[in-house]
Amino acid sequence: MKAEIITIGDELLNGQVVDTNSAWIAQRMGELHIPVVHITSISDKAYAIKKALQQAEERADVIIMTGGLGPTRDDITKAAVADYFGTTLVRNEAVLAHVQEIFHRSGRKHMPAMNIGQADVLANATVLFNDFGTAPGMAVGHNGKYFAFLPGVPFEMKFLMDNRVLPMLRDTYKSDVFIYNTYLMTVGIGESHLAEQLADIEDTLPSFISLAYLPRIGMVRLRFTGEGTDMEALTSLTNSVKEQVVERVKDHVVSVDNRSFEEVLVQTFTDTGVTLSTAESCTGGSISARITAVPGASQMFQGAAVVYSNRAKIDVLGVLPDTLTQYGAVSEPTVKEMAEGARRVFGTDYAIATSGIAGPGGGTETKPVGTVCIAVAGKSETRTQTFHFKNDRAINIERTVVAGLTMLWDILK
Repeated sequence: MKAEIITIGDELLNGQVVDTNSAWIAQRMGELHIPVVHITSISDKAYAIKKALQQAEERADVIIMTGGLGPTRDDITKAAVADYFGTTLVRNEAVLAHVQEIFHRSGRKHMPAMNIGQADVLANATVLFNDFGTAPGMAVGHNGKYFAFLPGVPFEMKFLMDNRVLPMLRDTYKSDVFIYNTYLMTVGIGESHLAEQLADIEDTLPSFISLAYLPRIGMVRLRFTGEGTDMEALTSLTNSVKEQVVERVKDHVVSVDNRSFEEVLVQTFTDTGVTLSTAESCTGGSISARITAVPGASQMFQGAAVVYSNRAKIDVLGVLPDTLTQYGAVSEPTVKEMAEGARRVFGTDYAIATSGIAGPGGGTETKPVGTVCIAVAGKSETRTQTFHFKNDRAINIERTVVAGLTMLWDILK
């Protein structure tokens, strides 16, 4: 059993909108052990829709298409799909009543005529009733394949997947082949160095287990995938391989599941009853934003100071004017005082401080663009380090965030 995802919209192709639907659908299909073999984004054109359906039908057993079901003229999915299946559109009175009720509840007395067309569905389809929007989904069985046509609006699509599509797939399209994924996260070691250390383990992997490297700035997530018919044996063998890897690179492992670095830090701080604050200059609050995006961060995160100017560093954190005069804002003595000031101001056990030249301007001969100083103040010591990144502002900020969190992890350990 294989699946394919097709997303429709010129806005996806020209970069105006990022396709998050495909990633979410693929994850949900993986939970049913139905692998996604192809993901396609296409334009709002009838020929593109029909060609994509034809190709998908040759590759996959389950085809999920999102987008193009709205009321405007560029939403042509239904007409194109009807032509592909050689069927017509019929008006569904229950859907029409639902659309009218949505307009009534919103206080709008007039419903545009084009919205009436949202009640038109494929004559050969099962209607997937959309509780949260005006565009219904549709499911079609054709040539032994299952097609689902869903709105592109993410929260509507997710509702229909969870409540209409996945239950049917779970009951009807059961697979004899199981796919088991397990993960671990490493920091402080590059992808190539990691692969070099694990080469002999990879060489002896059985054919039904694979190892994938999923790198990001400053970290690498490893995904171990096993595929077979005996789920219990598959899980045991795949986990055994992961344990070998954990033992080999244990100094760099931060998690042995699919959590983010920030989630691990928040949980670790919460479990040990310690607290964190930040004092950020060049990162502009990015570190605190990453931490507070994690549910439960309020248990361990006390506050943040974005101190961009020298005056703010002095007034808010108590950085000594002489330190700034002698060493400059981008220096280890300054970030040391910033971190220790944040600990004092917010009353926390740990604090991270950053100051740097993110770019593209502002560099000097002695401190070029990409020069960043980070300090982490803990209960018994403050560690500082200077980094020399490159010229891209966004990447410099991201590298600084990850480097700061990694320094925090190291001192916390």
